Amino acid sequence: MTKLLVAQLYERAKDALKLELLGNPAGLEREITSVDASGPGLVLSGYVGRFVHARIQVLGETEISYLNSLPEETRIRNMRQFLAYPFPCIMITKGLTLPPGLEDEAKSAGVAILRSKLKTQEFYRVIIPFLEAAFAPTATLHGSLADVFGVGLLFTGSSGIGKSECVLDLVERGHRLVADDLVICRRRGTDVVIGRAHDHAHHHMEIRGVGIIDVSRIFGIRAVRQQKRIEVVVNLEPWDVMKDLDRTGLDGQVTTILDVELPLVTVPLNPGKNITVISEVIAMNHLLKYSGVNVAEAFNERLKARMRQASANLGRYLQDDDE
Repeated sequence: MTKLLVAQLYERAKDALKLELLGNPAGLEREITSVDASGPGLVLSGYVGRFVHARIQVLGETEISYLNSLPEETRIRNMRQFLAYPFPCIMITKGLTLPPGLEDEAKSAGVAILRSKLKTQEFYRVIIPFLEAAFAPTATLHGSLADVFGVGLLFTGSSGIGKSECVLDLVERGHRLVADDLVICRRRGTDVVIGRAHDHAHHHMEIRGVGIIDVSRIFGIRAVRQQKRIEVVVNLEPWDVMKDLDRTGLDGQVTTILDVELPLVTVPLNPGKNITVISEVIAMNHLLKYSGVNVAEAFNERLKARMRQASANLGRYLQDDDE
């Protein structure tokens, strides 16, 4: 699992969440292990029976006003009980003033307090996607990723088979490079895989015989994009006359990346094959399927209907033949 410290959250999301640091700076070294953030609820009243302490604890106007309403002795006792749990940190929303004693008790417990100027609901809308992205499953794949007609095509295959050259030709035809050689994949939700380039590679490509090139400088900023959803995996392999290949598209293949099933198209390569045009057709065919048009299935249904009609005509001919 991804390791995320409170200090890293503070640095990365400080501007988006409009945060300021209060409490104990030592608490910034606590680790965040949960993708959730929530209010402590009844814990502030002393009931800790169902307290999920792994989450970031968010105190909004309701929690702050409740603590302010308690007698000092009760408030300090409840806060100490609350702060005794090893949760990552406390987030205060709406720029609210801390209840008396909370900052001192947090310093004693080694808990960092981060105060946001955002309203509570707006705060949740920002921090939850951030945590989901930070803890999303990731994988590094060998391949090249391109945006072709808005469809993310991930080209895979053995080293030297021509993945980079294919994507370079696509870029020259007006499509966009996302990543070459190494593709960093991150799952969002349950069925979306996002691919991007390695931080050190960005939009560079290695072309054998030429060397390292910078695609964004050669072709312009229009030729690249930072990330793209992977929608189809295109596997390039050498032509094998003995291998049985799908000729109709009815037996669709799938592959799995980060437990997400994706369509797989295997393209055998032989001299003279225009893989660039084939790649464009793969992307456009995917768009057709996405819009509800499956050409292979429609063709197959028409063929079967024609065969049924021919069979019925043959039956009528045999029944009506008086010779």
